[in-house]
Amino acid sequence: YAIPVERHGQAEAAERLRAVTRPYVLRRLKTDPAIITDLPEKIEIKQYCKLTTEQASLYQSVVDDMLEKIESSAGIERRGNVLAAMAKLKQVCNHPAQLLHDRSPVGRRSGKVIRLEEILEEILAEGDRVLCFTQFTEFAELLVPHLAARFGRDVAYLHGGTPKKRRDEMVARFQSGDGPPIFLLSLKAGGTGLNLTAANHVVHLDRWWNPAVENQATDRAFRIGQRRTVQVRKFICTGTLEEKIDEMIEEKKALADLVVTDGEGWLTELSTRDLREVFALSEGAVGE
Repeated sequence: YAIPVERHGQAEAAERLRAVTRPYVLRRLKTDPAIITDLPEKIEIKQYCKLTTEQASLYQSVVDDMLEKIESSAGIERRGNVLAAMAKLKQVCNHPAQLLHDRSPVGRRSGKVIRLEEILEEILAEGDRVLCFTQFTEFAELLVPHLAARFGRDVAYLHGGTPKKRRDEMVARFQSGDGPPIFLLSLKAGGTGLNLTAANHVVHLDRWWNPAVENQATDRAFRIGQRRTVQVRKFICTGTLEEKIDEMIEEKKALADLVVTDGEGWLTELSTRDLREVFALSEGAVGE
């Protein structure tokens, strides 16, 4: 069923799959009042950002370089090149310094960072607390000192290398209200097993392109014990692969919400022609 449903978008195949698996699958959704009656609302917002001129130039360079490598490779090597291309383009969408690995100043070189600062200013002005997720430790390490200096507040940062004792202390401080109001987390390290209901805002700075992984991270705040409406913002750079793959995921979710995909692996099966369209920088991607 995976090929007709996920790759070709066949609604009939999706319905047959649901019919076959329905007797064996019990879906317990927190948003179902019959399961949990006291959870507040969750509002999901797609936050569209423009690239800076510097980002757009780097983006196009990566596209030209990586498409050449993809076209001249096959099999496992091609899959690796596709994943590498997507990772590099996501890095560019986050911040030029993340791709360049040059530890240059953050400044106003990234549309995402500029928008993040605006959102954080509003959140802090309300006295609220926020979880910010990224899959890239290098991006987080850029943001921590930048945001701390920008807002004059400590910024907590939890990643895969954080010792358990330190992690527990950070969570306890955040939950008590005494700790930093901005909590930056690695998507994989902080995406499961933590109770962070002191936050009523969640920001996904970059996309994992597997809804289940993102939802698990969001559920650090949207879980039993949460008393306030949770606002979830997903950052997407307009006119880039981020927007195009997001649209593809929405189609997949509408077709077969039941199907569990293999993370981002399905994207490596796209033809080179399709990849060229997905990677292409569309008109309107660059801010003024």
